[in-house]
Amino acid sequence: MSQSDAWSALRAFTDARIALGRSGDSLPTEEVLKFGLAHAQARDAIHQSFDSETLSQQLRQLGLATLTVRSAAPDRDTFLHRPDLGRQLSEESRTLLDTCSDKSADLLLVIGDGLSSYAVHRQAPALVAALLPYLATLGISPGPVVLAHQSRVALGDEIGERLRSKAVAILIGERPGLSSPDSLGVYLTWAPTRQRLDSQRNCISNIRPAGLSCEAAAFKLAWLAEQAFSRRVTGIGLKDESDNPALNGNVRTVGRLR
Repeated sequence: MSQSDAWSALRAFTDARIALGRSGDSLPTEEVLKFGLAHAQARDAIHQSFDSETLSQQLRQLGLATLTVRSAAPDRDTFLHRPDLGRQLSEESRTLLDTCSDKSADLLLVIGDGLSSYAVHRQAPALVAALLPYLATLGISPGPVVLAHQSRVALGDEIGERLRSKAVAILIGERPGLSSPDSLGVYLTWAPTRQRLDSQRNCISNIRPAGLSCEAAAFKLAWLAEQAFSRRVTGIGLKDESDNPALNGNVRTVGRLR
């Protein structure tokens, strides 16, 4: 028989696996089954196919053109075992971007599958839709959205460099946790090149219904983008102070749209 835990009331406040109770010297069967389900959902999120066609249709409904590229990782198994290949474009994709006539983006949006296509399909369209009004007010052109298969974060740097964008924001599926298979991350980089370091990016993470909402994430990204264009820097040189009411009183994004 399962014995109740005095800490179980705390479970109402978090998705973390706490106060699971016990049955004898083991976990209750229900919790063992829940763990197995969460593990299966995380694995499914990693291996789910990236449906760039459907995503492209959704973005076209928002008035955005799209380009589809692939990393140098030819398949999912290679992508998972060779992270370095996920950070560089395939030769065909390099040719596609080099010959692209539309290189007008101020802030290039890249949507990559990363480690959870499930997260991308659930969160990315809503995030882009929430972001567009901010970019329009700021006068920042997004250009065509690049959809990237088998992508790691740094792939956005090469894409941005080849399309000559001033900045790049890659929306990418984060590594699934046992309670968060649908978490999206955004990485913003000023003046993207293949030599950029992780310390030169700003990250917005845990974008999902149970975490940071798409609307809140869009505001943060717009705030960071405005500051990046003003200061010409991202990463450790640009602190996210979008939640600072004293500072936001003078910020154009907040004054017009919040």
